Amino acid sequence: MANFPLMSIVTTVFLYSSFNISVAVDFLTASQNLSDGNTLVSEKGFFELGFFSPGNSKNRYLGIWYKIIPISTVVWVANRENPLNNSSGILRINTTANYIVLTQNSTIVWSTKSLKQVGNPRLQLLDNGNLVLKDGNSREFLWQSFDYPTDTLLPGMKLGWDFKNGINRRLSAWKNSDDPSPGTLNMEMENHSYPEPAMWNGTQEFMRTGPWNGIRYSSKSNSGLPILVYHYVNNKNELYFSYQLINNSLIGRMVLNQSMFRREAILWSEAEKNWKVYATMPRDYCDTYNVCGAYGSCNIEDMPSCQCLKGFRPRVLEKWNLMDYTEGCVRNKPLNCSDKVGFAKFPGLKLPDTRLSWVNESMSLSECREKCLRNCSCMAFANTDIRESGSGCAIWLGDLIDIKVVLKGGQDLYVRVLASELGKELEGQEEDLDLPLFDLSAISNATDNFSNCNKLGEGGFGAVFRGRLTDGQEIAVKRLSSYSKQGANEFKNEVILIAKLQHRNLVKLLGCCIHEKERMLIYEYMPNKSLDSFIFDSAGRNLLDWSKRFNIICGIARGILYLHQDSRLRIIHRDLKPSNVLLDIDMNPKISDFGMARTFGGDQTEGNTRRVVGTYGYMAPEYAIDGQFSIKSDVFSFGILLLEIISGQKNRGFYCSDHTLNLIGHAWKLWKEGRPLELIDPSIGDSYALSEVLRCIHISLLCLQQHPEDRPIMSNVVLMLSSESALTQPKQPEFYMERDSFKVDSLLSRNESSTTNELTTTVLEAR
Repeated sequence: MANFPLMSIVTTVFLYSSFNISVAVDFLTASQNLSDGNTLVSEKGFFELGFFSPGNSKNRYLGIWYKIIPISTVVWVANRENPLNNSSGILRINTTANYIVLTQNSTIVWSTKSLKQVGNPRLQLLDNGNLVLKDGNSREFLWQSFDYPTDTLLPGMKLGWDFKNGINRRLSAWKNSDDPSPGTLNMEMENHSYPEPAMWNGTQEFMRTGPWNGIRYSSKSNSGLPILVYHYVNNKNELYFSYQLINNSLIGRMVLNQSMFRREAILWSEAEKNWKVYATMPRDYCDTYNVCGAYGSCNIEDMPSCQCLKGFRPRVLEKWNLMDYTEGCVRNKPLNCSDKVGFAKFPGLKLPDTRLSWVNESMSLSECREKCLRNCSCMAFANTDIRESGSGCAIWLGDLIDIKVVLKGGQDLYVRVLASELGKELEGQEEDLDLPLFDLSAISNATDNFSNCNKLGEGGFGAVFRGRLTDGQEIAVKRLSSYSKQGANEFKNEVILIAKLQHRNLVKLLGCCIHEKERMLIYEYMPNKSLDSFIFDSAGRNLLDWSKRFNIICGIARGILYLHQDSRLRIIHRDLKPSNVLLDIDMNPKISDFGMARTFGGDQTEGNTRRVVGTYGYMAPEYAIDGQFSIKSDVFSFGILLLEIISGQKNRGFYCSDHTLNLIGHAWKLWKEGRPLELIDPSIGDSYALSEVLRCIHISLLCLQQHPEDRPIMSNVVLMLSSESALTQPKQPEFYMERDSFKVDSLLSRNESSTTNELTTTVLEAR
């Protein structure tokens, strides 16, 4: 092998005799230095290279940031693991040594690898944010920063492998805003027979996108307006994906966020002079790696989200019923190699983990089926390319894990099952419900054949009847309408969820009744009915003095706190309102109606949906407008409940002759004008403690703040209600609908969900 003289990029902290950059240029030559305080600026002024100190840190780093926007946004850091401790760093090209950074005592801070000597080395910052070393004006790069990304993937950057040069381009998050050294969150392209990008928390896989299917990664939805175009390449020299923004006037980036534990796709809003996150990974609970275990499928629209595939059942039913899905599912009947088998088709899925897979791009789907059928270890198969009529073959040779239902997307997966399971509807065993099942005749007798005189109420779900069992126990029967979209299995799973919720401020489920198409929930009877029958009734409100109202407020808060924090999974109710708060004989509140609730696992606190459900007047603005819900959505609803309990007025339909505001706007107006006591329901009389009522009004306005991040969590709300600690001043609540009109929103407003929208291109060659 020929030996070449070496040259280097160096940053030093001693004075050097070569020329220092003092004006805005986009390149350095071998005779020039870049000292701290001077920068390189790309030709059109898009990006800037120089030294900076992140956040509150005093350390100095060599980095690249956006020049054209007012907010400091660093996209690449050279010496992220070895900062300078003063501002005497110098960047230069050295034609006789490695490309290095030196401190004052000449220790290496950062360096590139050794490169062969060229006649006219030039280090240049390009308008795409790439820092490149080349020979004069040559288009061939000897080195480039795009090969060594930090936490940010810019348009045109590649995530994946350069096999020819032995480079793995991967992302790693900053530890925090003050420290750009690598955190625990990483993203890289997994290099095996069926490659896919994955995110890792240290050594533990955190999420994966699913494999490329010729159009997109299999976890991606195909809905909405395209904003990105993805480019996927898989050949003997490279394996990577990159992206470009379709609209060149947009400024965007993808970045790993350590504190939020997600990858964010972000666009710059010129109108707001700020960044807007328009898509994240993971998007929801179901994106988290293997949440449902082997042969379990996660659907964020279901409750609970995990279901066993057809032909399978929970491995450990007791854990499954407690919403612990880690054990996954097993076959209803063991599968032997000699058994007669077939394949059940499951459409619209993110394909299972591909590490134990085999791929042949030239096979048809029928050939793929035969290949899988002849191999007893083959558990499933699918096309690798779904374009046109489909092509290519992937088979799975082990347990199927990390499966997700993709709304408006995904692809078909064919799973090996016993022939006897094909075409069979799995009804599920009634004993799986682990709570009493009532006979239809017993419920019919208890309610006098569902007579109108026993009807307590009616809604879109059906009707509620009062009843009395033969042992004298009074019950409330929620009889679901035949028009309900909920199927038998979904109904059973909802029953299992509610049965596991045990708290004094949640209504108790006694059992259920399933008979042919009849589906009923049997609850404990609440003799005082619902809260709305008191606070909105001219006679009923007189029965609620302030002491009773405050007890109801605190009880509701404790019940919501249990759902958000103390139950096994986080549960977001999504329909908190007075009619869903029942009162027992002692006027203690019990939250009811979990038909619209959503569950989350671990530390997840938010999600999004295409189908907004709930009651207008109680929905948080981000949920009503964008379908984004979180524990802070329930906090907003609680804030409205507080105002309605205090005032005896409904938020929707509120009327005041002085203005056209609703109850929230009215409360804010009185607060700003120093007249909050005018909000109090006159029927309370003088029974209240002034400081307690004012504190409740104050808390309600904190809960109603426009931005979710400004609202308190329920544990803080409970603490505020039970203490006299100082409260922060509330910001203006969102009591009117207002949308921004800048370019980014106009692009995003047509989307039905917050999933990433993209066009794609594919380059597949033999490796």
